[in-house]
Amino acid sequence: MSRRCRRWVAGVFALALCTGADAKDFKLGLIVPGSHAWSQAAERMGEALEKRSDGEHTVSIFPSGQLGDESQMMRQLQTGALDMAFLTVAEMSNRVTDFGALYAPYLADNVAEADTLLHADTAQGLLEQLPRKAGVVGIGYGIATMRLMLTTYGIDDVGDIDGHKMRITPFDPIKDFYNILGAASTPMPLTDVYDAMANGQVDGVDADIELVWKLNLYDHADTLLYSNHMMFPMVGVVSGRVWANLGEADRKLVREAMSASLDSLFDQYVEVTEEMRRKVEGTDVEIMEVGPEFFGEKLDVWEQRWRERTPVLEELRADAERLL
Repeated sequence: MSRRCRRWVAGVFALALCTGADAKDFKLGLIVPGSHAWSQAAERMGEALEKRSDGEHTVSIFPSGQLGDESQMMRQLQTGALDMAFLTVAEMSNRVTDFGALYAPYLADNVAEADTLLHADTAQGLLEQLPRKAGVVGIGYGIATMRLMLTTYGIDDVGDIDGHKMRITPFDPIKDFYNILGAASTPMPLTDVYDAMANGQVDGVDADIELVWKLNLYDHADTLLYSNHMMFPMVGVVSGRVWANLGEADRKLVREAMSASLDSLFDQYVEVTEEMRRKVEGTDVEIMEVGPEFFGEKLDVWEQRWRERTPVLEELRADAERLL
């Protein structure tokens, strides 16, 4: 294509790609299974990007940790070996401590409140730290349903958690929470949890209602502590190296397609949370609804620890008080 033609294409089609040589198949990694809502959102993003780029750009999705765990995927993003990922905020907090404040117990009570907080200035400002501190560009937040506890044994009060092995996402805010409860935090891939509950390797799991249902974890459970004790955000990111090599038009396409897919998760989970709960109610698992009073002063211990680690927690609490 001549220089004159390229100038004409750029001027007339602001969002179009100049030549087929710019076409790219983006690789996107996730740790959740292909049936999970995050994987479905990634598929919607790929469809939107392919349509808006007239087939020039596509997205190949690798769910279930096919490309490694989140720390491995992060390293791939930093080198440019991986183009995109939907990563838990847990992984972000391992590199940017301020992100850990998003896991403050009872910061949000439900997915709708989480939607409001994650789109407010404080949470959005955290994304601006990612290029410098983590080597990735944060496009926006997604969400899973609120955190619950599923155990293989009965629970009457918070003391019953003490001494038991709980599978958690391995990062400081959740580790601190379970350490304060006296539990033995036991990290492992999600794909291993079902067997680990069956053979006694763990006594329970910090999860959400979708994982409880879609991974059939209820098969080996006695009690579902329906606590909604934390929200569980996810961040859609693009490799900083990949982003640097994209033109402005392509950046706009990627940002808009990914943002729309991430935002769709909030409405989706508001709609399906109760449906999945009804399905779990049809199993033999006992469901116990509890709130902050169940955990008592243990929540104060967590709060004090994290207020000392990051001032962002106080800012998020202020956002919650003002907006919710």
